[in-house]
Amino acid sequence: MKNRKLRRRSARFTALVTATMLLLSGCGSSKKDNGKSMEKLNSSLTEYEGLTAEDNKIRTTYEVFVYSFADSNGDGIGDLNGLTANLDYINDGDPATTEDLGCTEIWVMPIFSSPTYHKYDTTDYEAIDSQYGTMEDFDRLLDECHKRGVKLILDIAVNHTSSEHPWFVQAADYIKSLADGEEPDASKCKYASYYNFSKDAHSGYEMLDTRWYYEARFWSGMPDLNLDNPEVKEEIKNILYFWLDKGVDGFRLDAVTSYYTEDKQCSIDFIAWLNETVKTKKSDAYIVGEAWTDQSIYSEYYSSGADSFFDFNFSGQDGVIASVVRGNKKASYYAEQLVKEEELYKSIAPDTAINAPFYTNHDMARSAGYYASDDGSKTKLAGALNLMMTGNAFIYYGEELGMKGSGKDENKRLAFPWCADSSGANGEYLCKGPADADKVTQKYGTLEEQKKDEYSIYNYYKEAIRVRNAFPAISKGKTEIVDSLTGDKTCGFIRKYSEDTGNTGDVLIVINTGSETEKLDLSDVSEYKNLAAILTVNKDKVTNKNGKLTLPAYGIAVFTK
Repeated sequence: MKNRKLRRRSARFTALVTATMLLLSGCGSSKKDNGKSMEKLNSSLTEYEGLTAEDNKIRTTYEVFVYSFADSNGDGIGDLNGLTANLDYINDGDPATTEDLGCTEIWVMPIFSSPTYHKYDTTDYEAIDSQYGTMEDFDRLLDECHKRGVKLILDIAVNHTSSEHPWFVQAADYIKSLADGEEPDASKCKYASYYNFSKDAHSGYEMLDTRWYYEARFWSGMPDLNLDNPEVKEEIKNILYFWLDKGVDGFRLDAVTSYYTEDKQCSIDFIAWLNETVKTKKSDAYIVGEAWTDQSIYSEYYSSGADSFFDFNFSGQDGVIASVVRGNKKASYYAEQLVKEEELYKSIAPDTAINAPFYTNHDMARSAGYYASDDGSKTKLAGALNLMMTGNAFIYYGEELGMKGSGKDENKRLAFPWCADSSGANGEYLCKGPADADKVTQKYGTLEEQKKDEYSIYNYYKEAIRVRNAFPAISKGKTEIVDSLTGDKTCGFIRKYSEDTGNTGDVLIVINTGSETEKLDLSDVSEYKNLAAILTVNKDKVTNKNGKLTLPAYGIAVFTK
């Protein structure tokens, strides 16, 4: 949630599937075209199958808004059973198949009891919202995720509750009952000290009655908790332990910069407490925080010891990725920013920092509107630039289809377009989406339609994820720019990577961010002679002859030694 307003499966990659995305026609139709046989290219990927025995919390995560994803009971609202029934879309648990996306973790937006459609205002942190199903439904979802080797993390907002939470209801009733001049007494109502009440009007406070105000930085329906209160912290600890005991794999922390308004260090200290509390119970739990602010500030939050914070610098229509794809920034800018942030985060938390790159999320305009007159090529490249970053990369549901939606929040959280109507594939799972959303025609069509098009955004995303999963260095390595390959329209960088086992898997990644074919000399990196994987946005060919690389518009090539 934005301040001030209302993702293990093996990385096996045994087949190169489609012409545009991976090597089939993209590398040329014969050995003569590129100096490499398909057998050799397949073999090079197979060498990497065993290198990701430990994910170290570095995954590819799929963000799901349950309300709009898949409806199992026909009421038009997505639910947990709908998500469970469609887990194979995200990851079928079989490394030998290529029909699923291949994501290794799922982040579900809030699923706790709530009076609103978005559910960031909680009334019971230990109950599933009735629109989404039951606790038994959740247990089944978690079990099915784990059967597939997929991690599941929960979205939790502890900055505030719902104004309908029993804590606040009791506190508000008590405060309103006080006589003029009488001060709150926690011994009479402990919940009065769970929130921040004042007789004076302050910025960020809402009126309770004519004499009292309460802190609610987001909205009157979301009263802020008093995080200094030890009893509140004990409540939060019990909530976290409840879900950890169930087997969840971690948490996404909502709106962490608002824990203490305008007091960054207090917010960082509270995250440190949250992180320690969780890790004491489950040492391998994953924590990712939403600190929606400038990189220079959110980077400091890594000092809390929490694993990750979302990389807003690269995201959205004005972030590094979109700016480079639009041509507002040079290709070199992308590579330079990769190096800059890797060094920045590691300088603050060298042993714990894991970047959390993402392209879009539930508070941002959908990517289909970022590029004027785009035929899908720029949308594809942008998605791949996110997936070529180090750390735990996040994908927002429908992003892999190039979904459209902007303006009010409801438009950014539209129903997942499985098909055109109930008669289509997975039509029984179609949702209505948020009631107040505008009617939006999806620019690139439904999943059913895109599955039939080998050049679709969906098929591109699928293969981009598989490339990411096939080479551990992509997500785990250290970036080193190759100056001779980096300029206005192209960038090249090496990802240095080795495991404790002694396995090494350095890769060279070369990217063309421009609309024209580029010819590049690889003599400075001649040791990277094996063209191992390619991502192209159409049927244009990639050739590599004697160290001379021809890379089509918006193309990506991955080399190994």
